[in-house]
Amino acid sequence: MPPARSQLGAFGERVAVRVLTDAGMHVVDRNWRCRAGELDLVARDGSALVFCEVKTRTATGYGHPVEAVTALKRRRLRGLAAAWLAAHDEHAPDLRFDVVGVLVPPSGLPRVRHLRGAF
Repeated sequence: MPPARSQLGAFGERVAVRVLTDAGMHVVDRNWRCRAGELDLVARDGSALVFCEVKTRTATGYGHPVEAVTALKRRRLRGLAAAWLAAHDEHAPDLRFDVVGVLVPPSGLPRVRHLRGAF
């Protein structure tokens, strides 16, 4: 039986954190919420501040997880990033939006696609 959606999402975020930190990034915030929504991960990659959306699925029947970040979702994430910046004393010369897609098959290891600068 597949895991509950919330469990699947939390697992995908843990996998994404590991992938990002293994790539040398430093996660500075997780699951930041405000009235407008939630940012999954905020990380530093050198001088860049990275807002990272994580999408997790168990199959590709509706497309790869990264395909779930639609134009509407991108617009919402930009607004959430502005809200996060307004609420924190973080400064970065570069901002970037990444997407991490985690595909969790019924057996075997998760497959991860990290799109740097996805939008």
